[in-house]
Amino acid sequence: MSKSKILKLGARYTFSQYFDMSYAVEDILADLDCTIARSSLNLPKAEPDVIQNSYEFLQQYLGRNLKFVNPVTEISRREVLIAPTLMEVCAIVQATLNIEYTLTVSDWLRGNVDYYIPTPRNFLIIEAKQADLAKGFTQLAVELIALDQWIDVSAEVQPILYGAVTTGDIWKLGQYERLMHHITEDRTLYRVPEDLALLLQILVGTLMLS
Repeated sequence: MSKSKILKLGARYTFSQYFDMSYAVEDILADLDCTIARSSLNLPKAEPDVIQNSYEFLQQYLGRNLKFVNPVTEISRREVLIAPTLMEVCAIVQATLNIEYTLTVSDWLRGNVDYYIPTPRNFLIIEAKQADLAKGFTQLAVELIALDQWIDVSAEVQPILYGAVTTGDIWKLGQYERLMHHITEDRTLYRVPEDLALLLQILVGTLMLS
């Protein structure tokens, strides 16, 4: 590892501390031997019929929730929008949803991830604190780097890790190319409930990759 610009040798950093850093994401990730680019990703998608029942249920359920709760706080966004969506995704793919999952890889890569779906495709989701997607993506990128070193599956078997950062009503996705140590931030934003069907297709399609 080359001499770091930001991260200090001997210091300990949790994932949430990366969110609070004012440095450019490129500089933070460079200290972790990773690069980043922004482009439109061609993400895998499940067929519409695979998610149809869940889409119809969520469309009604989330719509009802939003009539009675104004999700302005972090916990309200989690309970009203994020968790119900992820629970439905996990029901489709028959996967476990781990909440506040602890990862400890090194002094620089440690902490709790908001949501972790440990299928053979290993998917991370974090809620953007203060509804800040830009800083939230920095945190997501660091967590994907940690996940790469945490899981047993080799990069040859699973070359790409996927993740998402969300405010509940807006979702941004990203991918980590493990052999290249390269993060790609998707330029597309998915809005809930407007883009709910497409978002479900992508989340399920990514998790169901063969």
